[in-house]
Amino acid sequence: MKAAIYTQYGPPDVVRVREVDKPVPKDNELLIKVYASTVNRTDCGFRSANYFVSRFWSGLFKPKFPILGCEFAGQVEAIGKDVTSFSIGDRVFGYNDYRFGGHAEYTVMTERDAIATIPDSLTYEEAAPIVEGSHYALCDIRAARVQQGHTVLVYGATGAIGSAAVQLLKHLGATVTAVCATNGVALVKSLGADRVIDYSREDYTQTGQTFDFVFDAVGKSSFGQAKQVLKKTGVYISTELGKNGENVFLAIAAPLTSGPNVLFPIPSINKADMLFLKKLVETGAFRPVIDRRYPLDQIVEAYRYVETGQKMGNVVITMA
Repeated sequence: MKAAIYTQYGPPDVVRVREVDKPVPKDNELLIKVYASTVNRTDCGFRSANYFVSRFWSGLFKPKFPILGCEFAGQVEAIGKDVTSFSIGDRVFGYNDYRFGGHAEYTVMTERDAIATIPDSLTYEEAAPIVEGSHYALCDIRAARVQQGHTVLVYGATGAIGSAAVQLLKHLGATVTAVCATNGVALVKSLGADRVIDYSREDYTQTGQTFDFVFDAVGKSSFGQAKQVLKKTGVYISTELGKNGENVFLAIAAPLTSGPNVLFPIPSINKADMLFLKKLVETGAFRPVIDRRYPLDQIVEAYRYVETGQKMGNVVITMA
């Protein structure tokens, strides 16, 4: 089968499309023919290993799992003898940030992994980007204990995480102020944001409004900035470590301080989360935004585009 592989850490150019052996499913696994995947921040982070800590999962000196692609959509082609909840021919989408495998024509998952059937109304390309950005957003929204009526600011509302966060927050009944660039204003308004701030024209810390939760979905602000607009019981969460890892240290110290604080939740996903996100898609409460599509043979170009930091929503990889 054809797959995009990397055998060393580094820039996008370390990825090569090669012929590799097709996986054979174990007794508890499904063999899935992949029709679409994505390139996202998770894939980029593990490929580059710029955060050295990621190597404790992916391999200290070289990658243990040479095929990236944490999310995918495809069709079940074969099942192990112990599989009971899926059948051959099922259309499925899934997420795997441990073994990855979505950047290939075939992958395997166990039926207990983060995998579910695709909503009938979606194509494979529309289903592939359901999970990565939304599960990060969901984890942080839950950690902040957002409730109906809370005021929330989403900084970086056009990315995969930010665009999902706006929709999830509105589903929960929050009042959402979104911050983005000029070319993203119309998109974010269409996602349901109550107010959109163009950061090139207005500083969100100078609006006079205060928030229960400030969510930096791109890791480009700081607690020092956000603290100015947080309520006394407000929460700040960033998707990045912050300068010199300050967000981790501030989160550790949070129980010892008063006033607004920082949380740094560790993201996770399970079957229940998959079914929850699927339900939101089916009811129209959430729909992943797609920016561009690239064929697998152009995956290096896809990585380069994602790393410009300018994408809106998700970048989809299509298989032949």
